[in-house]
Amino acid sequence: MTSKILSLFQLCDSNFPTGAFSHSFGLESYIQENKIHDQESFFGWLKVYLHEQLIYSDGLACRLAFEALMEDNLQKVWNLDRLLTVQNLPRETREGTQMIGKRMLQLTTSLYDMPILSLYKEEIKNKNVFGHPSIVFAIVAYGLSVTKKEAIQYHLYSSISSQVQNAVRAIPLGQTAGQTISHKFIPEITLAVERIMQLSEDDFGIVSPGIELSQMNHERVNIRIFMS
Repeated sequence: MTSKILSLFQLCDSNFPTGAFSHSFGLESYIQENKIHDQESFFGWLKVYLHEQLIYSDGLACRLAFEALMEDNLQKVWNLDRLLTVQNLPRETREGTQMIGKRMLQLTTSLYDMPILSLYKEEIKNKNVFGHPSIVFAIVAYGLSVTKKEAIQYHLYSSISSQVQNAVRAIPLGQTAGQTISHKFIPEITLAVERIMQLSEDDFGIVSPGIELSQMNHERVNIRIFMS
């Protein structure tokens, strides 16, 4: 395994301080409705979250941003950032994603000498874009010269890993159950990557209505441990 891949693993660590541990992206709504209450029900939700939302939003955006960077088309990268934000209808999820994206950008700018990261920060400062973790991840992966498929794979793994850790403390599940889910979920991530590689730009933005509604409903949960 190359040092560049190991460096990218740092971004995938659930302990990487982006603030993702504060956001359940609708999971907490399902927990309070008792639709998710154990390892099996969480695993089912996680599959839907990956295959019916992440694939068509963050995952596809990571691929498209990577391709735009290969073409030196920064305007397309900034446009993807805006599309990711305006199509994200649930307010808490939209704002939470921006918080994670900005925090990830701040951290990666301090870790890597990549001029595009600084340009991204400037675009956010000028209010031309909003900040999104999938864009930051694509920029760092491209800068580290990993492959496009690896970039998508590790970004999806990072998103899923955060949700597993959130489920461990919110449902709650034991740490062993969390590790078991992460291990069993690897084939699902592989399938998701293959699907993303086949999608067109017209597929961008498809979302599961149930997950989107759960993200909206989170604003009205009785007791919360997550911001979204």
